[in-house]
Parts: sequence; C-alpha cells; structure tokens
Amino acid sequence: MSSISSSSHLVIVDFEDIADASKDLTAELESAFGGRLSSSSTSNDAASPLGIIAISNIPNFIEAKNAFLPMAHALAHLKPECYKELEDPKSFYNAGWSHGKEKLGDEPDFAKASYYFNPLTDVPGTQEERETYPASYPCNKWPNEDDLPQLKHFKQSAQKLGKIMHQTVAHVAKHIDAMAAKKVVGYRKDLLFDAMQHTEKAKGRLLYYYPIDKDQSKEDNWIGWHNDSGFLTSLAGDLFLDDETGKPLSPDQVDPEAGLYVTNRSGKSIHVAIPDDCMAVQIGECVQILTGGVVVATPHCVRGPRAGFGTSDVKVARISCPCFIDSKPSFPLKLPDGCTSDNTCQAGVGRDKVPLLEERWVENGMTFGSFLQKSFEKYYDWSS
Repeated sequence: MSSISSSSHLVIVDFEDIADASKDLTAELESAFGGRLSSSSTSNDAASPLGIIAISNIPNFIEAKNAFLPMAHALAHLKPECYKELEDPKSFYNAGWSHGKEKLGDEPDFAKASYYFNPLTDVPGTQEERETYPASYPCNKWPNEDDLPQLKHFKQSAQKLGKIMHQTVAHVAKHIDAMAAKKVVGYRKDLLFDAMQHTEKAKGRLLYYYPIDKDQSKEDNWIGWHNDSGFLTSLAGDLFLDDETGKPLSPDQVDPEAGLYVTNRSGKSIHVAIPDDCMAVQIGECVQILTGGVVVATPHCVRGPRAGFGTSDVKVARISCPCFIDSKPSFPLKLPDGCTSDNTCQAGVGRDKVPLLEERWVENGMTFGSFLQKSFEKYYDWSS
C-alpha cells in the first residue's frame, strides 16, 4: 500500500507494488517525481513533488544495509599507508578509495571519503570498452580482508546490498516507462527498464562524512548542490555516528536539520529523511532526456550538523551508500519524437544551483559516456 509522509511529503511505495509490473503506479510516481508534463507539478510547496520515492518492505534490504554501512567507519580510519592499494587513478578514482581527489572549483574535497565498487561484476564490459571508457567501466579494487580483519566480509556485504538496490531500481524503471508511455507519443516500450535490467554499469559509493569544523551554517557543507548525471540513483538512507568510537548516535544527539536536501518541483529546498526501513530512488539527468521532461533530475545536497547542537563533545560523522544504476556508455541519449531540447532542458528545477544540462548534453543522441565525461569536467570547474 502506498502513502505520503506527513513530515516531508515523501511518497512511500511497498516493494510488492513496485515488483508488480501490471500495477498502475502513475499517481504515485507523479506525486514523487513530477516534471513538466506531470499533472502533479505545482507551485504549492505542500504538494510539490520532491523528485524522490521511497520503497518499503524490500526483501533482505534492512539486513544487508545494517551489515554493510557500519563498515565505512573502519574503512575511513585505516592507517594512511593502506589506502594506496585501494586507489585507482586510471579510472579517475571511480573505483576503490577516493579522498581529496575530487574537486569542486579550486579546492579538493576533504569533507568526505568515498569507496566505489561495482556490485554486479568485478570486470565490466569488454576490454575495448574498458579502455575507451575508463571512468565508466573500472575494475573493482577490493580491500584485502586477510590483511584487514576489521573489514571481514566487506566484499560479500557490498555485493549483496548493491544487487538488491540494482534490482529494485529496475522495477522502478519499469513503472517510469509506463508513465512516460502515457504522456509521450512514440515512447519506446521498456526503454529504461531494458537499460537498467541488463546493465553492467552499477556504481556503489560507500560514503563517510567526516565531522565538520567550519561553515556549519552553510546548507550544502557536506556535499554541494548537484544533479546526478546518470540514470537512476538508489539510496540506502544514512547512519549518524560518533567518529571516534564508531557507535551510532541517538536522534537527540544529531542536529535534526542535518542530512539530505532536495529541490522540490517548485524550487524550494526540502530536508528529506528516508525512513530506516526504506530504500529511495531519485532521478538523474539522463532520464530527464529520455522522457522529454516527464520526470526531471533531482538537485540535492547534504548538510552537516550545526555547531553546538546536541552533545558538544561528540564528533558527528555520517555514512551513506548511494548506488548509481546507469546504461552502458555507448547508450544514445535521444529525445522522444516530438520533444524539443529546449523544453526538456528548461523542465529542470534548481537551475541556479547546478550546471545547466544544455551545456553538457550538446547533441541529441550523444552517447552516455560522452555526456558523463563532459559532466565530470563541468562539475569540477563550476562554482569556482
């Protein structure tokens, strides 16, 4: 049974409904995602879609999440010499460990660390594809669990959670296809589902946000405002913990304003708390293109805790694990017949916060791999 949270208007759909391809979830998806052609698009903040949907009762999800997310603390506190073996410069640090390698503007990002992994395969694509698209098809760089006993079962746990997230996203894609087909003449049946179900390009990102010691008042001080440049992003929720001990924190020890923010379809910043028993899915820019703006990308950021909130002697850290489910790099990003580039790009929200889509998607039909490379370049230089 579906519902809308009274606290943040987050649409929550039961996995049983999502897994049923014959179920009509158009109303739920419109309430969640909205977009230029959606009857749910509105300037009323109380009803404006958030660009994100939550799924409850996913089989084995809670157990997999609880087993894997806490491992980020141990990973983020290894001896410095351990990280060299986990880094992958050839993929622009899109596999294995990355800390201070990503750059927005002129400053390296030390506020968080990432461990990237493909939960579906250790060696994606063909050798030619890996050479052509090193950032899209990197090979995994797993920790040596014999040398690092604190990371025992790390690989197994990462793969289990990531595969659950991938399969759930494929179910969501099926329903997005159905909604788009109702609104866009000539939309190809199962376009998104086929790309998501059969892809080898899935990128889990185990994130560790270190305690913040400055700029506490800034809205996007843990991760700046951005759109995901890919297709669909699954979110495993978050875990706040004591950075020194690794123990989870109780709600009264965490600033209630800390966490994930999105720009809703009327342009307002909204704090979204994903329920602990739910996985969420948000929209990337490629889906905005493929649907001609039926659904649009979700601008989002992460805010750290304000200074002096809660227990002052606790250094608050945050763990999360998005999984980016994308097509193969050669996939053409092509509009449905009858849709225009101008209308599709203008359908986006938060255009004052993120790099403009039309500056990176410069040709109807350009490949996803080319678009992704342009997006990487733009995000590193934007807001400098």
